Amino acid sequence: MIELTNITKNYGEVKALDNINLKVFGGEIFAVIGPNGAGKTTLLRIMAGIERPTSGEIYFKGEKVNETNPIRLRENSTLVFQRTALFNATVEWNLAYGLKLRNRPRKEIDEKIKEALEMVKLQGFEKRWARRLSGGEQQRVSLARALMLGTDLFLLDEPTANLDPRSVSIIEETILRINRERQTTVVMATHNMFQAETLAQRATLLIGGKTLQIGTVREILKTPSEHVESFARLENVFSGTSKVAQGGISVIDLENGLKIEAAIRREGKVTLSVRPEDMILSKSQIVSSARNTFKGEVTGISDFGDSVKLRISAGKDFVAQITKRSFEEMQLNIGSEVYLTFKATSVRVV
Repeated sequence: MIELTNITKNYGEVKALDNINLKVFGGEIFAVIGPNGAGKTTLLRIMAGIERPTSGEIYFKGEKVNETNPIRLRENSTLVFQRTALFNATVEWNLAYGLKLRNRPRKEIDEKIKEALEMVKLQGFEKRWARRLSGGEQQRVSLARALMLGTDLFLLDEPTANLDPRSVSIIEETILRINRERQTTVVMATHNMFQAETLAQRATLLIGGKTLQIGTVREILKTPSEHVESFARLENVFSGTSKVAQGGISVIDLENGLKIEAAIRREGKVTLSVRPEDMILSKSQIVSSARNTFKGEVTGISDFGDSVKLRISAGKDFVAQITKRSFEEMQLNIGSEVYLTFKATSVRVV
């Protein structure tokens, strides 16, 4: 579908992308994994024809894209940004905008609006004011707006970053559905390895503007490197030694006395991941069936409107995501002592 050959992008003295070579095949979901500042957004903007590379070549369906025909990329791809950019108008108006510019008949537009809203589970939101919706709902409107255009290549920049769990689930389901039903090629930038493994057939690890590994997420995680480990700390991804215990579980030793129980039976070196939204925070230890509970201290807080992400030091640096309401009710601050709890079934092991 799209091929990048020796792509480099400089912003003054800053090299955002450094000699990228990448092929994305038609009909696949391809993930670009990397931390903030790795160059993921720049890479997507080049794929969308919004940015021009400093050097290198782009091929779309075998045809070379150059300065005289970047419109070929723009007409056949749609980029959904991490930060929603909706018009100060109704949901219906936002969704119809792109097709109105293409002079499509009103009947066709209305049919596509109905279909797009059904896919992102926002039926009945046509007359709602887009900017008054929650952050998760706004991102789903942005996704629906992109679905309206029906392009061959779908580019998603951190599509579920800092959203509520329901919106995350709906967006992930929609990505899989358009890929399966429409054979749409999807390239998604994410720092969530768990999500990439769930959705993507292949992925690349992008660090410092360079593609360090290309393959399945499982293949990337099976060969831990200093680059993977330094990045993985942002994503509750840890490496350790697993031993099978009683009751159909394994105990994974992460060193420093920290052990995590997982609902698998695996021996030897493993890499595990836990979603931030699967972690339960409490001010006192709770009684539950969850097998993993750690006492820690809040070392970082990031407010994303509907949700809050907290960095917890509990032998390792964990990231937990809770609702804004829970955060306010617990009156958490930097230095607050908390208990971090998650189930053995929430631990994903590769």
